Amino acid sequence: MDNNQYYGLFVGLITLDLIYLAQSPPQNNQKLVASDYTVAAGGPATNAAVTFSHLGGKAELLGVLGTHPMTQLIRTDLEKYKVTITDLEASLQNAPPVSSIIVTQSTGERAVISINAVKTQASSEVISKNILEHIDIILIDGHQMEVGYHIAQLAKAKNIPVVIDGGSWKPGFEKILPFVDFAICSSNFHPPNCPTEQDTFAYLEQMGIPNIAITHGEQPITYKSEQEVLTINVPSIQPTDTLGAGDIFHGAFCYYILQHSFAEALNYSAKVAARSCQSFGTRRWLK
Repeated sequence: MDNNQYYGLFVGLITLDLIYLAQSPPQNNQKLVASDYTVAAGGPATNAAVTFSHLGGKAELLGVLGTHPMTQLIRTDLEKYKVTITDLEASLQNAPPVSSIIVTQSTGERAVISINAVKTQASSEVISKNILEHIDIILIDGHQMEVGYHIAQLAKAKNIPVVIDGGSWKPGFEKILPFVDFAICSSNFHPPNCPTEQDTFAYLEQMGIPNIAITHGEQPITYKSEQEVLTINVPSIQPTDTLGAGDIFHGAFCYYILQHSFAEALNYSAKVAARSCQSFGTRRWLK
């Protein structure tokens, strides 16, 4: 299959990210002057879609955007990276969710404050019956849970693989998980009554998910496939900015899993995510 024929659908959060590079996050009543800043569209599904497109796929982003003037910044950014937007509430006039992020210059660690999609939950009734036509893979980030659930059901009926971005547990994931083929989670993903990683693996296995991976930042990835727990080392780097690394990992995984084994896709995705951490912001690594 020609790489240009890979179509990915990314379901979830669309934000406007204001990203600052500074010596540290501010303390109470402190004013800081940033050494650098950038503005980009953000959200787990959004950054994953940009990555998928950058690697050679065709990315469609399904989320809530609306018509507020600020959305033009988001649209311009995503047009630049050839991501198609399917707006679940095209007539919405409210401002999009805005995230303010401060990246610590010496460590690349980030501090984030945002609204996410709590106030912009869409109904699955607006989804086109043909939404999955030509789609090869789907990523669901959990920020549009009703829509994600509906899409996951449709995907199962059409044998289209579903990936979840398990950055953190969100109520409603329990409905989607039985339809999931690949659960790619962070170490912060804790389903109910699952305080340990072993508990999380067991929970996801009970949901019938055949391929499970848990990332740990710069530490090795733990993954389970065919009943065996294994690890994959990630590249050792000096990070400039870890913002969006998980999102970028997920976008790369969606691209590589269409061509490689589970372990190989995880390995390639870790390399892409590591490369992104060596540039400030979520876009400069693309250049």
